[in-house]
Amino acid sequence: MSRFAKTPIIIPIGVHVRLDKQVILIDGKNGKLTRTIHKSIMVQYSGRKIFFTPRIDCAKNWALAGTERALIHSMLIGVTEGFTKKLQLVGIGYRVSVKDDIVTLTLGFFHSINYRLPDGIIIECPSQTEIILKSADKQIVSQVAANLRSFRCPEPYKGKGIRYSDEIVRIKESKKK
Repeated sequence: MSRFAKTPIIIPIGVHVRLDKQVILIDGKNGKLTRTIHKSIMVQYSGRKIFFTPRIDCAKNWALAGTERALIHSMLIGVTEGFTKKLQLVGIGYRVSVKDDIVTLTLGFFHSINYRLPDGIIIECPSQTEIILKSADKQIVSQVAANLRSFRCPEPYKGKGIRYSDEIVRIKESKKK
């Protein structure tokens, strides 16, 4: 049985929650997010609190209730504070530029890579080797960061590539003759 699912979510002031059957809409200062709750989970909203309980009492449904609670809690954090991911480009000649919703990456290939950002993402480039992604949706921010990183993952011999700002890349020793 999930103890995490039993704790209710307390709604902060300034956030509006609307529950329509299995669809929950959360509106805050950073935007609106919606989610369809799994059919085996009952959601109750009363007194600025959201409660999650499974319709049938079994371990799988309790685990699902805990997962839904965590996802709704992330949505609340997103509409109040927002989520950010920072990426760094490490390597000679590696650059990034942004025009409208298109990110242009120069990563040592003979061509530059153009990546179109999805809706709801705000990107900032304080320098040519830094990228800051912001959004209210945690999943979109993480997916875009992973997509950008996949164009040139950090390699273990020189450490060149796109890495998260808090990522530690272990550098291997090169082969000796």
